[in-house]
Amino acid sequence: MGYRENPRPGGRSARVQVAVHQSVRDMLAAMDRADITIPLIAQRAKVTPSTIYRRWGGLQELLADVAASRLQPEGEPARIGSAREDLEAWAEQYADEMASGVGRQLLRDVLSAADCTNAEKCCTYTRTQLAVLIARAEKRGEPFPTEEELMDHVISPIIYRILFDRAPGPDHVRKLIAKVMPESVVKT
Repeated sequence: MGYRENPRPGGRSARVQVAVHQSVRDMLAAMDRADITIPLIAQRAKVTPSTIYRRWGGLQELLADVAASRLQPEGEPARIGSAREDLEAWAEQYADEMASGVGRQLLRDVLSAADCTNAEKCCTYTRTQLAVLIARAEKRGEPFPTEEELMDHVISPIIYRILFDRAPGPDHVRKLIAKVMPESVVKT
């Protein structure tokens, strides 16, 4: 059974989601993740285990949903200066946060779920952040890569390295950006 996103807005469904997510976060902070079970989460959240199974399907799907909600950005990318400077600052912070111990675990949780709903949510979060940067560049009249160029040549290599190699540092992130946004193209 798959996860149903927002089966009912507000009401009991929203309260259940908040209680269950909070219980999972609290338990992950206080105990070994191998000891976390649906019955323990249900007890802490004051819901029945069947409520969790019905909504999330299983523990991995629940962990993925909690991870995806934690990966959602809290606001728009910072305004640093030029469109390139904004992109560099955002991408460096993105790489740093995703490469942290917590970030890596959240990525693993999202990717370990049977369905890809939460992975798609995370992709949407990233695309939304990039769309803000693109819109700012367009408004300023500054040349800027497309969303697809940024996903394929900046975000994807960052995530791949985080998952399977050493995390990319700021210099590497700037080199990735330089490939899609050469200095000669940037207005001065």
